Amino acid sequence: MAETGFFSKLKQGLGKTRSGLLGSVKRIFSGSDPVSDSMFDALEESLISADIGVATTLQIIEDMRVRAKAEGIVEPQRLYQLLKDEMALMFGEEATASEWRHEGAPHVMLIAGVNGSGKTTTAGKIAFKLAGQGRKVLLGAADTFRAAALEQLSIWAERAKADIIHHQEGADPGAVAYDTIDAAIARNSDNVIIDTAGRLHTKVNLMEELKKVQRVVGKRLPGAPHEVLLVLDATTGQNGLQQAQQFTDALAVTGIVLTKLDGTAKGGMAVAIHKQLGIPIKLIGVGEGVDDLQPFDARQFVEALFD
Repeated sequence: MAETGFFSKLKQGLGKTRSGLLGSVKRIFSGSDPVSDSMFDALEESLISADIGVATTLQIIEDMRVRAKAEGIVEPQRLYQLLKDEMALMFGEEATASEWRHEGAPHVMLIAGVNGSGKTTTAGKIAFKLAGQGRKVLLGAADTFRAAALEQLSIWAERAKADIIHHQEGADPGAVAYDTIDAAIARNSDNVIIDTAGRLHTKVNLMEELKKVQRVVGKRLPGAPHEVLLVLDATTGQNGLQQAQQFTDALAVTGIVLTKLDGTAKGGMAVAIHKQLGIPIKLIGVGEGVDDLQPFDARQFVEALFD
């Protein structure tokens, strides 16, 4: 595979995960002994240790056993290729990032996630990219609890030459969301991106507030939000999946943004997300730059993980 700038960064970002995974996996497949049960058992242990998750790992191993038997695979190197194929298949149908357009009305995107996941930065980077495509973007600062969130989003709005709607600190986030949609319709905006307050997934009242924001948006513009992105910090590993399950109970999440892959040895969690949540990964982040957030490509991810 030709190494594009992003692929090179992705490979570098997954270095910690890869170093832990590849050492054990290469030992399993480096010999000349034919494929055996002990080989599958060792592989199972390696995948679980890479934070791929028990349920997902067991599914991968079972699928590999079935295919190896059906295809008569006895060579370790062929089994290694089969492992990469199965892991790519785990992501389901390729989930390229949408063009994020809506006929006759603004396309509305809601961004959610726990504190510190990179939510506001993600909102800003998406705004910047859309503006670069000639879109008229409007940002909604519905994180009214953290003064730094408005400041951060305002900087991105300035970079993207996008408008921003905000209220005073501590204001009702639902009111900000409503006014943002109102303004977007009046100004003929192409895209609306609403940044919500980071919240602990265990805080029931905060999750109810998030539901309210979603309802308010739908009342002002039927059918909206058209995209609900949940931002997950890859460094949290399996804990991130537990957080995600709580958010998906509260919101109609349509896609995952996986950030901070460049700072974790738990990048294997990405493999489990689609399997356990049934929600596609749409974007992944491997750094602070605008171009370090890119559409997710399953095959590219697996190649970067095992290259």
